[in-house]
Amino acid sequence: MNGVSIIIPAYNAEDTLQECLHSIAALKWDREAEVILVNDGSTDDTGIILDKLSSQYPDLRVVHLAANQGKAMALRMGAMLSRHEFLVCIDGDAVLDPRATTWMMSNFVDASRVGAVTGNPRVRTRSTLLGKIQVGEFSSIIGLIKRAQRIYGRMFTVSGVVAAFRKSALQEVGYWRLDMVTEDIDISWKLQLNHWDIRFEPNALCWIKMPETYRGLWRQRLRWAQGGMEALIAYLPNFWSWRKRRMWGIYLEYITSVFWAYTMAVIIVLWLAGLVINLPQILRIPTVIPNWNGILLGVTCLIQFLVSMIIDSRYERDFGKYYYWIIWYPVVYWILNVLTTVVAVPRAIFGRRGKRARWVSPDRGLQAP
Repeated sequence: MNGVSIIIPAYNAEDTLQECLHSIAALKWDREAEVILVNDGSTDDTGIILDKLSSQYPDLRVVHLAANQGKAMALRMGAMLSRHEFLVCIDGDAVLDPRATTWMMSNFVDASRVGAVTGNPRVRTRSTLLGKIQVGEFSSIIGLIKRAQRIYGRMFTVSGVVAAFRKSALQEVGYWRLDMVTEDIDISWKLQLNHWDIRFEPNALCWIKMPETYRGLWRQRLRWAQGGMEALIAYLPNFWSWRKRRMWGIYLEYITSVFWAYTMAVIIVLWLAGLVINLPQILRIPTVIPNWNGILLGVTCLIQFLVSMIIDSRYERDFGKYYYWIIWYPVVYWILNVLTTVVAVPRAIFGRRGKRARWVSPDRGLQAP
């Protein structure tokens, strides 16, 4: 392994780029590294700031796209311009841990069929209830669930904010598609369907900013839900292939989650309808307040969070203080997941195929320590 190319797609990231590049300059990586930052047609001062920063960082190569082409295209451009076989892709508002690159690269050395390695995002924005809940949510989803998915050999997705790739694997599958709203889910499924392995590296920490407003959170989770359904539709024909049977667990897991969301939506609609009209007995939902089975489900959720936070406590101090806020997760996020899934499924099914997926400026939270 001679070196690594760090690719950073950026769009309207004038407030975060300097901190991101500073973290890269502090990486404890003793081999060659180049940094390719693709300015994807930003409408703020991102381009001006990058031109100034290029004189401060000799390993930085800046690419300006005349118009916004979407994150997938920015990643493609960066990958094609890169000099090295191994790529580390991070967002322009991310802060890499000094040893993150070393940890991710160690997975490629271990096995020649590893096509991608996903890092371990840690939430920085914690000034509101939504931010505090997401600290535990990312530990559970990114940590525990990815560890569990590795047991049956396939992973739903790498983390779009921090992931490393083998360029020859990307070339084999045709890089990122340009019409998927979540390029990370798409490339994960493409790689694994072509028998490339994806690993989770919990030691590769990356500090990220997440939405702390309901509007920002809604837009983010709706995009995630739509991206998952788009991937399912695009690659569903592979479900019947025996050679690609190791993806069956991912298909079934996602289909089950969609079925759960629509079931919950029907229950809520019937309960509301029963408040104003006289429904047949078989359709009546007397209450949506959880009974013993709902309480059991909630307790199971809290146990899951507790286990994941205990595992991840080695990576972050004072982690346990956020467990108090996790009790609100089922109330806030389960309802949000139901609503975003219900909206996202028809958007993915009836949306125009081949339309370029472009990003907009994300909600990066209110405060970031």
